[in-house]
Amino acid sequence: MKKIFVLATLFALLMTACSSGGGTGADLNETSATTAGDTEFVMEAWADNWFAAYLGEDLIVEDSVSITTERSFNAERVTFSATYPLELNFVLKDYKENDSGLEYIGANNQQMGDGGFIMQLTDTALGEVVGVTNGDWACTVIHTAPLDKSCESESDPVAGEGVCAFESLPEPDGWKAADFDASGWTATTVHSAADVDPKMGYDDVTWTSDAELIWGPDLETNNTVLCKVTIDAP
Repeated sequence: MKKIFVLATLFALLMTACSSGGGTGADLNETSATTAGDTEFVMEAWADNWFAAYLGEDLIVEDSVSITTERSFNAERVTFSATYPLELNFVLKDYKENDSGLEYIGANNQQMGDGGFIMQLTDTALGEVVGVTNGDWACTVIHTAPLDKSCESESDPVAGEGVCAFESLPEPDGWKAADFDASGWTATTVHSAADVDPKMGYDDVTWTSDAELIWGPDLETNNTVLCKVTIDAP
């Protein structure tokens, strides 16, 4: 009887692990940030694979699962204080093994990864969502790879060579400042949930219908995206 109980327990643990769909870390990570302001907010965000959010230059939250982790799917919920209008800045990254933009290099499932990001911001005093990801955000792509998608099928892909060329730009100086001119940041693209296929953590948040999944124009080759948005008082 004892052996049966042990086997049943092991089976239950195995089934729990399998049902998680892979990935690393908790599905929803809850934290608070030390920022200054007269209003309390809760930001909820999910990224494939990683993001960092700033209030101006001040870090609000960085994804709790490292960008170097494959299948790092999780959501973040962070409480912080700020004063309207909020100048929010985001760094969004998809996992890649190197500048080729590929993952699982050398394995049978070698591929280009795909990205996606969604966020909603709640004013806790009002009890309502005051900001969401949508096509009105200002975003720009600073890492694109591979420039030729046939790199995905290379038997020995080398970043920067042949069809595995890439484009990598530095973050613009002062881009987190409120007076930074982001009028040319037009890469913001809304993508469907079917295209992004959001996984672990996404369903742990009750998203308002106005919150949309965004990324650069190409989910597969746009690997690092910078975004800015101003949240005015409702």
